[in-house]
This record gives sequence, C-alpha cells and structure tokens, in this order.
Amino acid sequence: MKNWQVLKKQLLKDKKVLSEYKKLESQYSLISQVIDARLKKNMTQKQLAQKIGTKQSAIARLEAGRTNPTLSFLQKLAVAMNQRLIIQP
Repeated sequence: MKNWQVLKKQLLKDKKVLSEYKKLESQYSLISQVIDARLKKNMTQKQLAQKIGTKQSAIARLEAGRTNPTLSFLQKLAVAMNQRLIIQP
C-alpha cells in the first residue's frame, strides 16, 4: 500500500494527471466506499448481487468503475449492507 501512496503522490505532481484525478475523484471515492462496506460485511460480490436481485457482474462493473449506477441501484446497495446512502457536495 505504501508503494501506491508514493506513486500517487508522484503522479499528482503532473498538472494534467491532477486535473483528470479531480474529475474522477468522487466516482472513485464512491467505489471505494462500496467495496469497503461490502468487505466489512464479509460479503462476496455474488452474495451482494443476490441480496439486491442482480448479477455478480453488475457489482463487478460498479467496483471496476465501468458503469454509471443509478440512485436507485446505490440505494439498494446501501440497504443490502445496512448502510445509509448519503450524498453530499
């Protein structure tokens, strides 16, 4: 993990990289929060998917950042993991 922190710090010195990072920061923050909550509940992607009535591949796409989830989908995830969905600026 420490190697990633060092690399991230170096990469963010580049203004172009920093600009793109800021554009995607909220998306990746959301993804990290979903993954963290799922892992804290000791749930696999498949278990979470079954709990909300979708396929494991939908959870995998979300966690990989390859989809733009709806508010409804995020609310289902939150409920399934006994969390509250809070959206703030």
